[in-house]
Amino acid sequence: MTTTSPVRIGGWLLAPLAWLLLTLFSTTLINVFYATALFSAHSHQVLGTQSTGQVVLWYLSLVCAYAVWGYTLWLTVAFVKRRRIVRRHYVIWLLVTVLLAIKSFAFAPVSDDIAVRQLLFPLLAAAILAPYFRHSARVKQTFTRD
Repeated sequence: MTTTSPVRIGGWLLAPLAWLLLTLFSTTLINVFYATALFSAHSHQVLGTQSTGQVVLWYLSLVCAYAVWGYTLWLTVAFVKRRRIVRRHYVIWLLVTVLLAIKSFAFAPVSDDIAVRQLLFPLLAAAILAPYFRHSARVKQTFTRD
């Protein structure tokens, strides 16, 4: 009697895992900065001088940053556990990163060169990895656990 175990994470699947881990690390740093600002008296003074719209946008960015961190953490754990839902959610996660990059491109007060570079990597990752996760036999064999 032979049993076949699911395919381990390896090969090209290490690149999407690395992308997830780097995003998790960077969003953790962003959330630490937000938490520092949230508990700083100086930040509250500065926010008090801003218009209501600016304060709402700041808190919306805060909530969005924590939501992206939570989703990335959840997806990373599911990825390592090789859950079946990873195939769909990784594509959704890629689209979310593209939307956030477009938001930064449109609304951030940075030069166009920096904004294009920030937009280029999520677009490239989504263009390559989304079809790979949708159609690859290797991905289908790897992510089989419920």
